[in-house]
Amino acid sequence: MAEIKIKEIDSDTADMAFDVEVVEGDSSTSHRVTLDREYCETLTDGRIVAPRLVEVSFIYLLERESKESILSSFNISVIPRYFADYEKEIRQYF
Repeated sequence: MAEIKIKEIDSDTADMAFDVEVVEGDSSTSHRVTLDREYCETLTDGRIVAPRLVEVSFIYLLERESKESILSSFNISVIPRYFADYEKEIRQYF
């Protein structure tokens, strides 16, 4: 199982930003992820904090693709463009 390390780097704007490192064995990937506060609130009904949504989003992605296939920089809101069931499935995590 992959280890997901999340570091919040900007929380002062409408878009929060995170550095995410995914470690599996001897290899890792790095990702810059942004998350709109409004999208986070809407998607989670305010039940979880933004870093947790980033974490479960990576868990979701890693169940469907390798860490190397995950974009190096993206906004969480683009995931449904690639995986139509994301919003429905992600709600199961909280």
